[in-house]
Amino acid sequence: MSSYKVLDVNDDLPIRTKSAVHSGKVRSVYWLTDADSARLIADKQYDVPHGTELAIMVISDRISAFDCIWQGENGLNGVPGKGIALNSVAAHWFKLFDDAGLAGNHIVDIPHPYVWIVRKASTVKVEAIARQYITGSMWRDYSKGVRNFCGIDLPEGLEANQKLDDVLITPSTKGIITGVADVPAVDDVNITRKNITDNLAAFNFNSEQDVAKYEQLLSEGFALISKELAKLDQIFVDTKFEFGYVEQQDGSQKLIYIDEVGTPDSSRIWDGPAYRDGKIVENSKEGFRQLLINNVPDSDVLLNKDRMTEREALAHGYKLPVDVLMSVSDTYVGIASKIVGNQLTIPADPRAEVIAILDRDYGLITEK
Repeated sequence: MSSYKVLDVNDDLPIRTKSAVHSGKVRSVYWLTDADSARLIADKQYDVPHGTELAIMVISDRISAFDCIWQGENGLNGVPGKGIALNSVAAHWFKLFDDAGLAGNHIVDIPHPYVWIVRKASTVKVEAIARQYITGSMWRDYSKGVRNFCGIDLPEGLEANQKLDDVLITPSTKGIITGVADVPAVDDVNITRKNITDNLAAFNFNSEQDVAKYEQLLSEGFALISKELAKLDQIFVDTKFEFGYVEQQDGSQKLIYIDEVGTPDSSRIWDGPAYRDGKIVENSKEGFRQLLINNVPDSDVLLNKDRMTEREALAHGYKLPVDVLMSVSDTYVGIASKIVGNQLTIPADPRAEVIAILDRDYGLITEK
């Protein structure tokens, strides 16, 4: 059994809120009362307009893949250190984005490595994906004869894991978009730039100029992370960014980065020396995906969206060996430590630490 306590359940913390907790696959969001938001903005002097809604965003150590949560044997229902690895990496890149003069982000404070205080943003309904190499689902489709991806034509003769001449922007839907021609009303389907510009309101863009702005921010952010990873002899293969609008002090709307950027969950990162030697060593969640594909009884259940009911049943009943989850932990904590420049310390009891800090320093805990 692992000696670590993972934070697997993160939507039941005794935090004072004004509405139900929103629990995603990995993060849970606690919207603070208006009084607590106003108090913290004043006390902590956050650089946001008065009246801004704040939330506590708590990351978990759960691991999702193929739209399912996976669990381990002996009650190890997460990956030790995964949450702290993701938050540390994203915060590191956000700081470098700020230093480089790129757009801001939704984080206003980091009380604890598992916790962000974020400001409310109006989310753009596009998963902004950039690709520098042909691999994964793009390669699977290419190998079957597909040559057009999100309105972009690829040449003949490409090989698996080959570097592309340009970084490609291949967006997909975030959530279900209805009433748009040529876009099925299902989550996470590929779309073209024209789909977006012809239906700005459906994708929650304020203007066509903002579509160009998100592409610019995606490209600039990708280039910055790629350059920094290259210094560590790591390859930035592909990534997903998300964007949203926030209100500035003068009342205007600004497009910013939200969610996370450049993490092992939202990106593929390859080991440089191994790649030059003709091998792929994954320093991201892709390694876990491949492990599942190679170990479950029927890998088509994971890859075929039409078998989602079977997939959910498989994930619910399948227990991963502890040593497998610990090897995934080594991947996450290892690449995160490289990126941030120091060895991450995994808290012995993250839940207790989070509650103590939010009580003592922020006055947000309802139960003593």
